[in-house]
Amino acid sequence: MNNKILKKFKKILWKPGTIEYPLPAVMVSVGDMDESNIITVAWTGIICSDPAMVYISVRPSRHSYSIIKKTGEFVINLTTENLTYTTDWCGVKSGKDIDKFEKMNLTKQKAEFVKCPMIAESPISLECSVIEEKDLGSHTLFIAKVLGVHVAEDYMDKNGAFDISKCNLMAYANGGYYALGKKIGTFGFSVRKKK
Repeated sequence: MNNKILKKFKKILWKPGTIEYPLPAVMVSVGDMDESNIITVAWTGIICSDPAMVYISVRPSRHSYSIIKKTGEFVINLTTENLTYTTDWCGVKSGKDIDKFEKMNLTKQKAEFVKCPMIAESPISLECSVIEEKDLGSHTLFIAKVLGVHVAEDYMDKNGAFDISKCNLMAYANGGYYALGKKIGTFGFSVRKKK
C-alpha cells in the first residue's frame, strides 16, 4: 500500500492542445542508401505489441513526407543526450537541398528489411513499413508495422537483455529536450509481493 499522501491540484482550463509530455524525440530516416533524408519527429509512439506497430505524424509540407508517401517505409532511430544538437538540427533544417547525414557526420547503416538507412550513432533503430495513412489536419498519421529492431551491443547486459538505462535517451516536452532520469520503478512493482 502506498503510504504517501498525494497532493491534489487545482487546475486551470486551457484550450485543446498538444501537452501530453514527455515524448521521444526521434530521428526518422527515409529514402535509400544513395538518396536519403532525416526528419526529427516527436509525434511518435507505440500502437500495438502483437503485431508490433508504431506511428509517426508528419506535416505534409515536410520534405520527408513525400518520400514516405512514395516508398511506404522509414526507420525510427532513438536519440540520446549526445545526439540532442543533431536531433534538433535535423528537425529545423530542410533536407531538400542538404545532405543531413553528411552535415551532421552521421553514418548510414544498411537495414535488413527496408531500403532506408539506419543511423549508426543511434542505440536503437526500428525498421518500419507503412500499413495505413490517416490525414488528420495539420499532420498525416503513418501507422507502420515494425519489421525489425536493431540494438547496440554496447548496451546489452550480462543476461543478453537490453539495458536502456545505459544509453542516456532523451525526450521532448513543451519545446525543450530533456535527459531521461533514473529508474523509479518497474512494471508491476506496486503489486509485487515483497520477499
